[in-house]
Amino acid sequence: MGGFFGTIQNKRCVEELFYGIDYQSHLGTKRGGMATYSKDTGGFKRSIHNLQSTYFRTKFEEELPKFFGEQGIGVISDTDAQPLLMNSHLGRFALVTVGKVNNQEEIAEQLLSENMVLSEFSSGRINPTELIGLLIIKGKDFVDGIENVYKTVKGSCSMLILTDNCIIAARDFWGRTPIIIGKKDGAMAATSESTAFPNLGFDIEHYVGPGEIVKLTANGMETLRKAEENMQVCSFLWIYYGFPTSFYEGRNVERMRYHTGYVMGQTDTTEVDNAGGIPDSGLGMATGYAAGHNVPYQRCISKYTPTWPRSFMPTNQETRNLVAKMKLIPNKSMLEGKRCLFCDDSIVRGTQLRENTRALKELGAKEVHMRIACPPLIWGCPFINFSASKSELELIARRVIMDFETGSEHTTSLDEAHTARNIEISDETLKKYAKTDSPEYQRMVNEIARRLNIDTLKFSKIETIIEAIGLPKCKVCTHCFDGSSSYTLK
Repeated sequence: MGGFFGTIQNKRCVEELFYGIDYQSHLGTKRGGMATYSKDTGGFKRSIHNLQSTYFRTKFEEELPKFFGEQGIGVISDTDAQPLLMNSHLGRFALVTVGKVNNQEEIAEQLLSENMVLSEFSSGRINPTELIGLLIIKGKDFVDGIENVYKTVKGSCSMLILTDNCIIAARDFWGRTPIIIGKKDGAMAATSESTAFPNLGFDIEHYVGPGEIVKLTANGMETLRKAEENMQVCSFLWIYYGFPTSFYEGRNVERMRYHTGYVMGQTDTTEVDNAGGIPDSGLGMATGYAAGHNVPYQRCISKYTPTWPRSFMPTNQETRNLVAKMKLIPNKSMLEGKRCLFCDDSIVRGTQLRENTRALKELGAKEVHMRIACPPLIWGCPFINFSASKSELELIARRVIMDFETGSEHTTSLDEAHTARNIEISDETLKKYAKTDSPEYQRMVNEIARRLNIDTLKFSKIETIIEAIGLPKCKVCTHCFDGSSSYTLK
């Protein structure tokens, strides 16, 4: 997905900017960048590095003495190289973005037809942040330019703009990704993750609303565009992406995960000897489940973190699976002869979970039960760069539905199965499987459990997710689970 951080202060901000960006590292793995502006030198300084084989701080720590300035922005990106530096009738500025531009080819063609130049490329492709920058400079001022982005982009886009006298923060029109404003004496900051604030001394000042644009100086915040009433904030921020100590819309990530697990633990009738989480995002739910089900919370699996990057960082699926296996280490002493229950954030392809289940049983687990923090993923995400959005047919729930509806679960030919899976399944049919406890839903869940060799499998209900988040359903995007979004791609 990606995350950004920016700060403007009455003193040198470089070190705090560095740590603020580093606190976004769990949100992306491909590239990191930072840019500063110095009033003394009147200049911008920028650096961008590839993070696919290392971490942000290892690339940037030695560069810090080269940066100067009282204001800066930075990003951890899962997509393109940024920040970008641009010069236009609006002046010089640096730009970072978080989101997903679904119509970037269409935007690029339109800009080229207007004799504008596309100079930035990421892996030989269009750089979406550059497209956003070009849309901004078509405006008569920054607010008009950002409005142009809102009107043009299909998908989502939140951004930070660094000028020579301020930072402008603009949240996606539907509020799918967050921006939180922090304040302390003589300084303001904007971030995707409020986790960045406590150790840097910032207090949460404001949650930027959908479509809202704010201007930050060292002494305060000014609203340049009011927030929209409607919102479609991504539910996966709480379920998966968010760091446990972060807040979105005033709702804490860990509290949400604990509540989800507690509700499931209270209602579950399965007899188990212990409950644990798949590190890291399953841990909060597991502590809640153990409390609700009145069983011991035990760490039957531990994550080895010193050297292993996140599992979806490598581009090759086989390598991703290997990395995932290597970093999660089961504990035979806690497993042997036990009926073990594990909580996890979601099941996407199921490949890693199937391997984990096999390993757990080989190490002596008597039973392996899985409880998942969200409902089955049936639709891909068209709004942010969630990994499940690459292909809906990669989703194990969607594959099971496709096999049921085409009769291909019994085919012996890979060609026959591939052909069957190219057949369109209507949303009406898919929603029968998405409806909790419907016959189709139960059949799908049972088949997923069978394919993954899990003794029992249960998913959280959408109603539980919404209750745990604490926002009205109409303000939370649950498209991946039920195919619904109150609004279109816009």
